Amino acid sequence: MTGAPPGKDLRPRSSSLLLLLLLLAICYAVAALGGVAAADPGSTYRSLERPAWAPPSWLFGPVWTALYATIAVSAWLVLRRRPLAEVKAEIVLWGAQLAFNLAWTPLFFTAGRYGLAFLDICLLLAALGTTMLLFRRTSQAASLVLVPYALWTLYAAALNLAIWQLNA
Repeated sequence: MTGAPPGKDLRPRSSSLLLLLLLLAICYAVAALGGVAAADPGSTYRSLERPAWAPPSWLFGPVWTALYATIAVSAWLVLRRRPLAEVKAEIVLWGAQLAFNLAWTPLFFTAGRYGLAFLDICLLLAALGTTMLLFRRTSQAASLVLVPYALWTLYAAALNLAIWQLNA
C-alpha cells in the first residue's frame, strides 16, 4: 500500500517539523525576493490611480505574511501524508504558483507592466486552482487552507486589472 491512511502522518514528528520549516523558508524566501525585486512598492502603489475599493498600502504586508504561511502549510499537509514521488505533479504545480507569485511583484511594481502582471496573476490563479484540486486528493485540509490565498489573489487580480485600466 502506498501513502498513509487518511489523517495519518507518514513522517516522524521531527522530520515533519523540519519539512514544515523548510516549506515556510521557501515561501518567505519568495516573499523576500519579490520585495527586493520591487523598487519601492508602497510609494509606487500610492502614486497610482486606484479604484475606490483598493485597500491601503499598509494592509498588504500583514495579509501576505499570513498567506505565505498557509501556502507552506498546504504543501506540508500533502507531503507529510504521501512521499514526494507520489505527489510530484502536485508539488510542481505548487512551485509553479509560487513562481508566478514571485514574478508578479517586479512585473507590476518595478517594470510597471500592468497588463503583463495581470496575465501573470491569471496564470497564478490557474496554477493555484489546479493545485487545490490536486491537493484535495491527498488532503482536503491542504486544499481548504489555500482558499484565503485564492480569494485574496482573485481580489488582487481584479485590483490589478482596474489599476491597469486606470493608468493606461
